[in-house]
Amino acid sequence: MNPPFPSLLIANRGEIAVRIARACRELGIRSIGVYSEADAGALHVRTADQAVKIGPAEASKSYLNIERILAAAKQTGAMAVHPGYGFLAENADFAEAVIAAGLVWVGPPPAAMRAMGDKAGARALMEQASVPVVPGYQGKDDANLLEKAAAKIGFPLLVKAAGGGGGMGQRVVNAAGELGEAIESARREAQSAFGDGRLILEKYLPNARHIEFQVLGDQHGNLLHLFERECSLQRRRQKIVEETPSPLLDGKLRTEMGAASVAAASAVGYTNAGTVEFLVNPSTREFYFLEMNTRIQVEHPITEMVCGIDLVQWQLRIAAGEKLPFAQKDIKQNGHAIECRIYAEDPGSGFLPQAGRVLKLHLPQGEGVRVDAGVEEGSEVGVHYDPLLAKLIVHADDRAAALTKMQASLRETAYLGLTTNIDFLQDLLAHPRVQSGDYDTRFVESNMDELTRDDELLIEVLLAAALVDMQPASMLANGDGNQIPDPHSPWANPNNFRIGDN
Repeated sequence: MNPPFPSLLIANRGEIAVRIARACRELGIRSIGVYSEADAGALHVRTADQAVKIGPAEASKSYLNIERILAAAKQTGAMAVHPGYGFLAENADFAEAVIAAGLVWVGPPPAAMRAMGDKAGARALMEQASVPVVPGYQGKDDANLLEKAAAKIGFPLLVKAAGGGGGMGQRVVNAAGELGEAIESARREAQSAFGDGRLILEKYLPNARHIEFQVLGDQHGNLLHLFERECSLQRRRQKIVEETPSPLLDGKLRTEMGAASVAAASAVGYTNAGTVEFLVNPSTREFYFLEMNTRIQVEHPITEMVCGIDLVQWQLRIAAGEKLPFAQKDIKQNGHAIECRIYAEDPGSGFLPQAGRVLKLHLPQGEGVRVDAGVEEGSEVGVHYDPLLAKLIVHADDRAAALTKMQASLRETAYLGLTTNIDFLQDLLAHPRVQSGDYDTRFVESNMDELTRDDELLIEVLLAAALVDMQPASMLANGDGNQIPDPHSPWANPNNFRIGDN
């Protein structure tokens, strides 16, 4: 098979950059990485066939700098650009700049990105496409109109940023007296994070399940879904464990949600890989459109494991104009897959990110076990970027076997030198409600006392310190964020420190 194109620039870092580089190698594409000064020795730099430095550690001057990324593409003769997730992945201006430079954009049309990136506009589009949306308000952003709409919707409700996601610019309002302050604080945060202070309102569903559907479309009019991913195990509105199939869905609901996903993507002329996210009321089994992520997701590997389709390779092949060789009826769910996100973070301190060096590393192996890693032994985990260390993925014949395999794999995983969430993940998966599949998006925050091992949080770091000369504890993240100069740093705002995928 001829490669889709001879060379591709990966406009990202960490595990997703490594993942894309490996897909390129399998397709015979020359991969070109980019890196900041802080990432000069990073794993993704050495995984790529070639790498170019694009600026200092601050993301705004490197991974978020469109001009420098395009200059790197021109310098290396790249023919295409893959944005990964996070950073510029859902930036329609970046997509247009790539296309204007005569390069292939590995992603959806910029118009589709804009349509789905605007939460107010997306809600209106979904209503037109007969896709259920959460009861809410996306009209004129006026304080008086927002108050009237809130009274009509009822409490609790969500105040949400219209121009962004990932939990930023979002507030839960339980009573009318809280609304004014919530609007003001959400607007400030939205303006700071997205340069857009517009807000919308949505009914808050406290016991909802968060379930998303993977979609894939080519440039020849073929658009299909690759079933669902259950994403309800979250902390700070960020996913930490995902699984497929969802333990909540039956065949009927799965079919209905799959059809709604394709309808949603079709409404904006979608091509390439994307994800349509829903909230599901487990008691009534009603589902509502939440948003669409117009890029590859962190949790895409569990879909790959269950469906047997390499999503990243198909992103590249679709961008090159290839036609999907399979139809909806050909896509099957085989077995059960679970993904755990391993972070350098302290669950006992509100999941604050941690910095340090990976002194010793042990990763699990075996049939049905996959690790998508962004760091290796000796890697420095700094304060400038999201502290995702790796994604641990397992696949087994059924859910019970997958849970057992994941627990065993987590026990084999060790990152000496860093505080991680590995123990937390083990306790989370061992909880009876998780074992039974009876959990919702508030499960983690409602059960933190049971899930946090206060006396074990620093055991690995202390053990490593006894063996290796470490840097002082001052290299750990400053919780108040005041000493972090880069506003895009994950440490810059302790309440919303993720800038990547949600």
